[in-house]
Formats: sequence, C-alpha cells, structure tokens
Amino acid sequence: MNPIPNTDLSVSPITLGTMTYGNPVAFDDAVDLTRYALAQGINMIDTANMYEGYDRVPGSAGGVAERIIGRAIQGLDRRGVLIATKLGMKVGDSPEDAGTSASAVHTQLSRSLERLGTDYVDLYYLHCPDPSVSLEETLRAIDEELRRGRIRYYGVSNYSAGQLAALLAAADQNGLPRPVACQPPLSLLKQEALEELLPLCRRENIAVIPYQIYQGGLLTGKYRRGEAMPAGSRGAEMPGWLMARDDALYDKLEEIQRQADARGMSMSHYALRWALEQPAVVSAIVGVKRREQIDSALAALA
Repeated sequence: MNPIPNTDLSVSPITLGTMTYGNPVAFDDAVDLTRYALAQGINMIDTANMYEGYDRVPGSAGGVAERIIGRAIQGLDRRGVLIATKLGMKVGDSPEDAGTSASAVHTQLSRSLERLGTDYVDLYYLHCPDPSVSLEETLRAIDEELRRGRIRYYGVSNYSAGQLAALLAAADQNGLPRPVACQPPLSLLKQEALEELLPLCRRENIAVIPYQIYQGGLLTGKYRRGEAMPAGSRGAEMPGWLMARDDALYDKLEEIQRQADARGMSMSHYALRWALEQPAVVSAIVGVKRREQIDSALAALA
C-alpha cells in the first residue's frame, strides 16, 4: 500500500477503473469483477457520476457505474474499501447537472452517495475545470462537504499545471483545503503531464493517480500493424475512442515493444510499471472487463 500524502489513506498500486461498467461490462459481471478485485487486495475503486460505459453520450444521465459499485460493496466493511467518484461533466439539463458550482457539488454528491449506497466517499474529484464559477465558490462547497463528513478528501482530474496552480493559490488565499490527489491521463503514448503537472504535484506533495495508462488497450500488445482489430478490443468495439491507428502510431508501439522486451516484460506489464515509476504516482487506474486482466495487472507488480 502507498500512502497519499496529507491524508490517512493508503492505496493499492492498482486502482480499479469502472468507466466501461454497464456496457460492455454488464451489471452482474461488473459486480463480480469489483468483488474479485477487492478480494485480490485492490482497495481503491475509481468511478464518476457520468460513467455508463459505451452508452455514454454528451449530457446523458450516467450513474450506472456508481449503482454497480453500490451493489458490489453492499455488506462489506466500508473501512476496507476506498471509493473515488467525480463531478463536473454534463449529466443532464439542469444548471447543477454540469460544472462545479456550489449547487452542483452538493447536488451531485448527494446523488452519487445514494447510488453508491454509502454516506461518504473517500476521494471526490473535480472532473474538469469549470471557468463559469469562481474557484472560491467551488472550494467553499468542497470545504462544507468535508466538514459534514460526506467526503474525506478531494482531488482534481484533467487539470493542467496552470489550472492546478491557480486552484492551490485560491485555496491558500482563502484558508480552504488543498486537493490531495491529481488524476491526469498518462501513458507511454501520452506523456505531456510529465512536463509540468507531475513536477508540480511532487513539489506540492499531491498524489498522482493516472488514467489511460494502457491508452485504451493500445499498450497491451494486441494491436499489430496490418492486422484487423482484435475481437472484443476497444478498437473493434469503439474505434472512435482510440488514437488514429496509422504508421506513426505503429512505429511507436513497435519501439515500446522493443523496450518491454529489453526489460523482459510484456508490453502491458511494461506500460503499467512505467506509469507507477513516474514522479508522485501512488497508484494507476486499470479498467478491466475480465478477471484475467486483474490478475495480469497484479502480476506486473511482482
């Protein structure tokens, strides 16, 4: 377990990602996967109010993954399960259904807690910056929920270094709590966060818990130049969710495969280990559709 600085939380190196819960991972299968991951020692589940798998369209209601997690943790000792969820993306047509206004924070948290079947979340992420409201308004709403005990800590996702620095300044200037975690996209194919964001997080003692570490499956070794998309892969199911599969991409993948071979690892193990080796990273989010993928991610840690 790795401690998250400035908290009493310790997180497993693997965080279970749930973006595909609902479709293609059906309700009962997703419940089983969640319980299996917890039984294997993964203690953090990452979700968001918008997650509903491939059924997601801009503005749709979401909530599917949270309901699944609520079922999966029913009857378990809540102290042994860390739950992270998010708000900010559009999940309806009302003003509080998008962004991070005070009204959105209170409303969306209430809805998430109801779906999750719990009275608090361990980590509540601002899913994206919201330029339509002041940072002070958002932070005061977060502070209120921290004091109420409905969230234990908060973090940010999809923030640039400049946006995170501005939020930290607003928190300090107003005597309000700082975020303890940052969730950026990060992979061997997407390294922009290494330039400024991760160094900032390390300086400010903020934990990094990245997503997209396999880049939608491109970094698992299953995609080959000149071959059809593998059955059951993201490329076959939702090709629009992947980077353009052109010669430049395959050049990069083949070089990464050579690097993995040099370390005696599969590409997926190499991609995961690389992410965990980056500055301030305490855990990496791994989305799965089958138990074997959980086993493989855990095997990469050995």
